[in-house]
Amino acid sequence: MKELEVITDAILEKKGKGVCSLDLTGIGTAITDHFVICNADSTTQVCAIADNIEEKMIEILGIKVHRTQGQENGFWVILDYLNVVVHIFQTEYRNFYRLEDLWADAERKDYKDEE
Repeated sequence: MKELEVITDAILEKKGKGVCSLDLTGIGTAITDHFVICNADSTTQVCAIADNIEEKMIEILGIKVHRTQGQENGFWVILDYLNVVVHIFQTEYRNFYRLEDLWADAERKDYKDEE
């Protein structure tokens, strides 16, 4: 899926950590097809990652974010692209909420920076 590639590349470009996607298509109760999850150590970096994703999705795929939440505080930003929902956490919040554990039945893919 091209959206996942653009989103994960945009995250890695801004040095997001622990980048993974969860394929929720096999889970009947899921509200979307995929989650992309990452974290960063500061609110500034969380917001920079979110901004970069929005810019790259428009620039490369011509897709605007449907809904966004959390950019006013930078602790946990959610970008809703309908079939992909991106969660960008400040590290301590990701460790607290453990979103991946809530969706443990989903197929997980991890992304690493190629440098």
